[in-house]
Amino acid sequence: MPQKNYIGIGAIKNLAGYLRQNKVKKVFLVSGKKSYKLCGAKKILDPILKKYSVLNFTDFSSNPKLLAIEKGAKLFKKYDPDLVIAIGGGSAIDMAKAINILAVQDGNPRDYVLKKKEITKSGKKLIAVPTTAGTGSEATCFAVVYINKVKYSLKHKFILPTCFIIDPRFTFNLNQKITAETGADALAQAIESYWSVNSTAESKKYAARAIRIILKNLYKVVNNPDQKSRLKMSRAANLSGRAINITETTACHAISYPITSYFGIAHGQAVVMTLSSLLNYNNLVSQADVLDKRGALYVKRVIKDIIKLLGAHNCQNAQEKIESILKGVGLATRFRELNIFREDLKIIFKNSFNPERMKNNPRLVTKKELWKMLLNLL
Repeated sequence: MPQKNYIGIGAIKNLAGYLRQNKVKKVFLVSGKKSYKLCGAKKILDPILKKYSVLNFTDFSSNPKLLAIEKGAKLFKKYDPDLVIAIGGGSAIDMAKAINILAVQDGNPRDYVLKKKEITKSGKKLIAVPTTAGTGSEATCFAVVYINKVKYSLKHKFILPTCFIIDPRFTFNLNQKITAETGADALAQAIESYWSVNSTAESKKYAARAIRIILKNLYKVVNNPDQKSRLKMSRAANLSGRAINITETTACHAISYPITSYFGIAHGQAVVMTLSSLLNYNNLVSQADVLDKRGALYVKRVIKDIIKLLGAHNCQNAQEKIESILKGVGLATRFRELNIFREDLKIIFKNSFNPERMKNNPRLVTKKELWKMLLNLL
């Protein structure tokens, strides 16, 4: 089923009508503990939700952990809501998606995360309301789950939210750091999706649009935001989400997970650390190490497209542009800036080989090349 969606400043006003149309009585609300109030959502949603029975689940941290999902699923089953509302950043939306789908299955949530059992039942209707402009989680059919610092991904068509409401007003109070990190995540998703072995004409259209919008608005939205730049970045994040919903992510994301798990680095910052390096690495693809079935020449054309989208005239210039963009919004481009040093790289290296994500990269990433790449980024 296609998602119902509302996008624009003031779009949240559509929530009341959606709840009425669906004859909702009980709502399971997933939100951050503090962010729900700080972003202005509580003030707007409280008058709408006062007509309904609402259970607000907030007992989770960033980067959804299985234990929190299991706790949420128990409450969900006991409460038996008519509908789920997820409001927050990627973690809150992923948490809601995971609880909604795992609570209605017959088995233990862990077995579905570890792919020992298959998802067979759809959850309740789910409305996703993002309060950051980055992950695009409202537009994807997967949810991130961490077990003992290892990242897993739940994926099924039933996980896709039924409806999303993107109201950029909820991003107005974001500080520069979070705005930069989430915007960088959207940029990485769009670029990775564009070069993914799973890319299609549709995914590339979404990704290209996202890249163009981000390049025009990221510096502005971080350093001197206005309503227009906030709206543009919210749209770009959604487009990047639509793109990776088709293609999934690639090597940058695989390498980012241990950077976040072991060193507490925000996901958006972690994921762009290798973006410039992997652009160059993928550009040097050969027929001997190409993973994309369309061949090395096709991949080279794709990288050429990305270089052009970045407004660069060759790969080196494109790398410089990426680094300049990141520095311009206050993000690190070297590990030492994050207090990550050579000994720490061994942990990242050891935990970076997520086969699911690495196989989506257009060029085979070998352990030797990965280690060299990490060292070059010190």
